[in-house]
Amino acid sequence: MKLNLKDIEKYLLPLRRVFSKYRQIKSVDQVKKFIQEQSSLVSQLTLYGYLKTRMGAKHVVMFEDKDFLKSINIAKWQIYVVSLIDCTFFCFSFLYKEKKFFNKDKANQIFFEILNSEKASGMDLDAYENATKEFNLRFPNVNWETYCDTNPFDSSSLALYKWAPIADELKKLDKQIVLNSMILKWNNIQKDFKKLASNFESN
Repeated sequence: MKLNLKDIEKYLLPLRRVFSKYRQIKSVDQVKKFIQEQSSLVSQLTLYGYLKTRMGAKHVVMFEDKDFLKSINIAKWQIYVVSLIDCTFFCFSFLYKEKKFFNKDKANQIFFEILNSEKASGMDLDAYENATKEFNLRFPNVNWETYCDTNPFDSSSLALYKWAPIADELKKLDKQIVLNSMILKWNNIQKDFKKLASNFESN
């Protein structure tokens, strides 16, 4: 996706509560939609919000620089794919623990369905390969009974810190703020999913 200032500014709007779109999550297909949409929202809002805050008024000029836009695009995909992994594991861990939905292979299936659809839509190839590698490394070691309760979004928060195209000496000053900015948004997503999936049908 080619980015311009107008595109970026729309991602700086406050994150809307997901209840505006979702009434209930009762099926695996609805879980898939939730994971894809919320991972995209959180990853992009936190990235562009951090860039705008760190740059101040200069963000208008920087967002028109082709090289900087390329860096943003790379970061956007890299943060998004880790968010997808975290959100997939969180949702299916919650369903495993609270709704007795034990088909963890559905997490694998849904993740790669989303990833492959994004690849077909122009996902950065490096991000696709990194996501495939990381998911396959993490998946066998997930404790589905406890994952949802043990800092499930640490990896995506660290990805935001790692990939945001800001000079390292400045990022070091911002680390805790950057991590917290994403954790706070994910906290809302977790609360919403738990409420929306209260009537999830495991059969």
